[in-house]
Amino acid sequence: MTGQDDQEREFDLRWADEAAHKEPSARARMLAARWKENPPGPVPFRADPEPGRGRRSSWVSTAVVLGCVAAVIVLLGYVDFRAPY
Repeated sequence: MTGQDDQEREFDLRWADEAAHKEPSARARMLAARWKENPPGPVPFRADPEPGRGRRSSWVSTAVVLGCVAAVIVLLGYVDFRAPY
């Protein structure tokens, strides 16, 4: 390719990008037609949290983790105590 071809191609891309009219996508046309008859209602940015189960406090989670660690230590000590040498 020569330098002149690159300049012509750049001009063509610039000309295409600066085009005044761009046709909307098929999805945009479909939604526009649907919303013309039945516009969508307002939607909150974020959904409200579900009122179900509450969040555990950090000390409960810490107690559960420490309890599991203690149980593993006791179990390993019991297995080591019963193992004959």
